[in-house]
Amino acid sequence: MAKGAVLTFANDVRAAARRAFWSRDKPGDDTSNDTWRTLRFGTSLTGMEVNEFSAMQLTAVYACIRAISESIASLPVQVYRKLPDGKGQEIASNHPLYYLLHNAPNSKMTSFEWRETKQAHLLSWGNTYSQIIRNGYGNVHSLYPLKPDRVKPYLNDNGELEYEYRQEIKGPARFKIVTLSQDDVLHIPGLGFDGLIGYSPIQMAAKALGLAMATEEFGSQFFGNGAIPSGILKFHDDKTRTQVDEAQKIWEEKYGGKNRNKIAVIGGGAEFKTVTIPPDQAQFLETRRFQLNEIARIFRMPPHMIGDLEKSSFNNIEQMSLEFVMYTLEPWALRWEQALEMALLRPEERQYYTIRLNLDGLLRGDYKTRMEGYRIGISNGFLSPNDVRKLENMNPIQNGDVYMVNGSMVRIEDVGAAYRGEAAAAWEAYKRNLLDTPNLPEWPKD
Repeated sequence: MAKGAVLTFANDVRAAARRAFWSRDKPGDDTSNDTWRTLRFGTSLTGMEVNEFSAMQLTAVYACIRAISESIASLPVQVYRKLPDGKGQEIASNHPLYYLLHNAPNSKMTSFEWRETKQAHLLSWGNTYSQIIRNGYGNVHSLYPLKPDRVKPYLNDNGELEYEYRQEIKGPARFKIVTLSQDDVLHIPGLGFDGLIGYSPIQMAAKALGLAMATEEFGSQFFGNGAIPSGILKFHDDKTRTQVDEAQKIWEEKYGGKNRNKIAVIGGGAEFKTVTIPPDQAQFLETRRFQLNEIARIFRMPPHMIGDLEKSSFNNIEQMSLEFVMYTLEPWALRWEQALEMALLRPEERQYYTIRLNLDGLLRGDYKTRMEGYRIGISNGFLSPNDVRKLENMNPIQNGDVYMVNGSMVRIEDVGAAYRGEAAAAWEAYKRNLLDTPNLPEWPKD
């Protein structure tokens, strides 16, 4: 592709990114983000305001984001060095990145807190950013998270990726623009269509989340009604408007709010008729249950992980938990690993070092299943006793690094070798006897 064509493509991507991001209102403005949502995602038809903060007030959204973020943050993150013979790797605990990623990326946050925050950004805004602070030698010194709603990535006129960050400051300006290069930002994008930015799951699912919010608001109003049971207070004689309003006020004071469901005493020729719940209100619980599954579907979360045990049992809940690790956490872990290697390792280091989030601890299963797996590994020679003890957080034992195989197993091509050896020896003996005894019977054909 010619250089002009490359720059044209870069300009198109840059223009698209700027249109998408700069259409959003500036952080801190008093105006709402309706323009931003309409241009890119659309709004909720229920009239509920759906954004990354209001969505967290839904317990299902909060549970999904919390479960995934805490799980990613609890995974051991380690830097590995490839062995010279290319046949394995070892933990590079002396590498500067090891302490940053495993213990503390900066002086104010632990590794767990930093990763939990960044994963929550990913699940809410679809992107997560951290500023990379380097020392004089170009090595990473610390990592500080950036608020994703204040970062706008774009391609400059040379086709290079840059980030504009609105840094909050004191004074009437409130914000100042800081431009960071690609080498100064650790960016982990979620699902997107241009390879530059990820899309917010909250905004992409604004209609479904808006319906869930409207359902919760309806339930709050329905159960917070001041006069339960609801109905019609009917008078047999004519009342003036003032008398009707006064009777309604007295009724609500006596039998509404904290006095609901108390025995009502009606006099003066009045009659109270209850009103049955309409069918649409009777389906309230079913609607809420459906929205719970809808939110779980957005984050690819097994329902039992957020408290919905309707379809869970002792027979399938362990398998569902393993699927959570394989299909929910593993893709996120892979995004983390590749982004960390690309942003934090120098090009010459990538040949010798890798960064991994260890999922093995979550895939071990129950005690009986683990022991059966270890037995198979030891008997087939790809695990040693010390390998197993390390996986179980136990100290190694003497002579525990020996790899063994089951002695009763032989190669397919060696099957029958002993029999063939005995037959050959018998044939040689037969030929020797034939020379001494010409009348021996014929050697069998088979």
